[in-house]
Amino acid sequence: MAHRTRPVHYFDHEADFGLSGLAGSICSRSTLRVDGPIVLALAEQAAAEDEDEQLGRDVRMLLDSPLPDAAIHSVWLAVVRRGFDPAEDGTGMRSWLHRLSDVCPVRSPESDPFGNDDPDEARPLVTEDELRSTVTAEIDLTAPDLERSVAVPGIAAALRRLVHEVDADLGFRMLLRVAKAYSVRIGADQYDRFLAIGDRLAYPGTAVYEGLSVKWPSIDPGRRDFAYGRFGLPMLAAVIHGAGTGVSHEGTVREAVEGVAHADAGLVPGSQAAVLLEDVQRLTHSVLSDEAVTALWRVAAGRWHTTEEFDADGRAWFTQIAEVCGQRLKDVDPVYVPFVSPARVEAAEAVLREVRELAPDLTNRMQTAGSAMVRSAVTALDELVARVDPDLGFRLLLQILGTCDVQITGARRARCKVIAERLGYSDDHIDDWLPTEPS
Repeated sequence: MAHRTRPVHYFDHEADFGLSGLAGSICSRSTLRVDGPIVLALAEQAAAEDEDEQLGRDVRMLLDSPLPDAAIHSVWLAVVRRGFDPAEDGTGMRSWLHRLSDVCPVRSPESDPFGNDDPDEARPLVTEDELRSTVTAEIDLTAPDLERSVAVPGIAAALRRLVHEVDADLGFRMLLRVAKAYSVRIGADQYDRFLAIGDRLAYPGTAVYEGLSVKWPSIDPGRRDFAYGRFGLPMLAAVIHGAGTGVSHEGTVREAVEGVAHADAGLVPGSQAAVLLEDVQRLTHSVLSDEAVTALWRVAAGRWHTTEEFDADGRAWFTQIAEVCGQRLKDVDPVYVPFVSPARVEAAEAVLREVRELAPDLTNRMQTAGSAMVRSAVTALDELVARVDPDLGFRLLLQILGTCDVQITGARRARCKVIAERLGYSDDHIDDWLPTEPS
């Protein structure tokens, strides 16, 4: 079967969208129940002001489908947590859908500012048959919990029919919305599969994880497979530096630390705080001198020429970071006891090679202000890798290369990707922020 042309949803939306997004808006209302005019007003706002063209498409797919009104009614009641039932107003489901369709008119291509601009290379490539099979398997796995928790009899069967008789993409979003509406607990493995399906369909991440109740595993400070590149101390350094991260350093320094410590949306709550705390503890209690610790941090954060004093003493600064991380961990898991995972010494030789071969490039790059601190940081990197932890040393090396704008060869980039894979990083850890020489 040929692939359907599917929209790149994250290009148009920052959160849930379409009919599932409307259902989420209804569930979020402070009152227990809403009426028809309020729902229509919410739909009209989403379609017009929020430019959610998918809402109209979802409604018209249901109208044009062979799915019985009873099944549509069951799914609707479940996704809105019985917050609005058209039947109580004497309105049948298809009549109600026609009313929704009227406030979500088809937008002509000329007036659509986004539809023709979706990047073709990012379009999802998944057949309806494959998606139908994948989503049905997740419904089957979740069915016992759905039937036990959702106040709509036969909801699993109705969702299956939606997937097979209407659209598997819509069926997946409605499965997520039902689980969110009734706080159905999702296992960590299934949660990872949900994220993978959402990625394949080009959803914004929040459309999957926001509001989902997950049976999280224990916090692991040794986790390295963060899907969006940097983490821990190099991530904080990147935020403070503010270049090439998409995140500018605004507000107070403490707010910057809190931002990184809380940046675990979609992850085990506390994950980012745990790895950041591990990094600062590892450096604080290492054999490195105070001057070496301070130089490493200040060069990684691009602060070798600043007059600000908040991090003039690296170890004292790390103590402040640790306090923020400790509070975050206490909030999300009061019984969690922070610990430092074993150092990844198996990569030491490969990382040391990169540090030593790049040392001249780094020191020669910074011939003016801050050159002495950069030289100290390079020496400290060598000692960190050899005597403390190659993993942290490698991540700080990558950050310092970016901060100092040192370009690397394609061959070195390939070696760095091999090291990153060996250390368990996600595929995109070595990404565009690491400058590469033109070929």
